[in-house]
Amino acid sequence: MNVLYTAHGKFLLTGEYLVLKGALALALPLKLGQSLEVKSLETNKGILRWEAYRPERKWFSATLQRDFFENFSTDSPEKTFGLIRILEAVKQLNPNAFERNDLKFTTHLDFDPEWGLGSSSTLIANLAKWANVNPYDLLKLTFGGSGYDLACATAEGPIYYQLIDGNSARLDCFVPRNDAKRPSEPTPRVEFIDFQPCFADRLFFVYQGQKQSSSKEVKAFLEKTKPSDLQKDIEAISEISKAMPQCQTLDEFCLLMQCHERIISRCIGQTPVQKRFPDFSGTLKSLGAWGGDFVLAATEWTENQVRDYFKKQGLEVVFGYRDMVL
Repeated sequence: MNVLYTAHGKFLLTGEYLVLKGALALALPLKLGQSLEVKSLETNKGILRWEAYRPERKWFSATLQRDFFENFSTDSPEKTFGLIRILEAVKQLNPNAFERNDLKFTTHLDFDPEWGLGSSSTLIANLAKWANVNPYDLLKLTFGGSGYDLACATAEGPIYYQLIDGNSARLDCFVPRNDAKRPSEPTPRVEFIDFQPCFADRLFFVYQGQKQSSSKEVKAFLEKTKPSDLQKDIEAISEISKAMPQCQTLDEFCLLMQCHERIISRCIGQTPVQKRFPDFSGTLKSLGAWGGDFVLAATEWTENQVRDYFKKQGLEVVFGYRDMVL
């Protein structure tokens, strides 16, 4: 019996870093994602086979002992050790998840894993669906983070995402495996929104060529800041998130992008990406962890002009907004 699960990649349009402290964030699920196929094997050798594919080629493969994920063979020990950490967390949340026949897992990524579009979050979302566990609990036991990427994984359009205290959150994308409330922990709140910018053909996503480690960025930010020190910035970013879907012109949108960059730059002590490209005719905004991954480019230039400009900067991965966003 074969079962197929799918999950969407993500962009965090607003709220990077401060979403961890309770800011309202605007997030975009993508047309690119990852699939997971689970197949029960006819053998009963107590094994689990894993094959992972990236675009156009195999990524890595491994064969594990099914009960304790030991005595494995693999063509990539580093990636397999990371996989084992995730599988152990799945088993911690659902001890019966692997008590079946021998299993074969096959994953297919639609994008280069170096792009930072959610190779980890889409895997977490798919495994959580297969094992019938709360994906946010699985994320907490593995990579950590705000969880907006998990919300994007099953969303079919743009969302607002926010971590709130108390028991009043509404969870639209995922239903926890149990209904126990944990007031001491922030609860994800997801709201589906109508965000279809009329100037979408003037928006582009540009890969900077250097994948950032989200888990390291999250840890560093949480260690050096307190919500009380950032309250005004959290409120300002939340207002920008609310205002962006209301923009009727590219100029309005660019002003909000610039304001957002100034606030986050002050919070994390890093230089806005615009400074790297001073002759770009338009506005640039980081998406997610600063210094790598993708940036959003808003400009009156044509797509060919945008591609030519960034190609001269050594950056050749450029997507139009409508090519990427659901």
